[in-house]
Amino acid sequence: MPPNVRINVYVQPRASRTEFAGRHGTDLKIRLMSPPVDDAANEELIAFLAQRLGIPKRHIRLVAGARSRRKTLEITSAPANIAAILGSAGGGPKLDGDGGRC
Repeated sequence: MPPNVRINVYVQPRASRTEFAGRHGTDLKIRLMSPPVDDAANEELIAFLAQRLGIPKRHIRLVAGARSRRKTLEITSAPANIAAILGSAGGGPKLDGDGGRC
């Protein structure tokens, strides 16, 4: 069974489209169309990453930053090539396969 992976992301809500937008410091930057109201942006973030990684949404959990632009997500059953998938989007995210914070 693959280990849990944590990634740090920086989100920009109310963007013109949902997409990867490179890096914001050490975080992966993601633009989201949804506003930061009633968890709409968090739900869109999880759905977007699940679709890009080809995994069910239930395998992605928001562990920190529910009300912040900086968020930490934990991905269970992460694909072996997660670094390649996310790295092509933003110059290589920092991943931690031991479940610790990146």
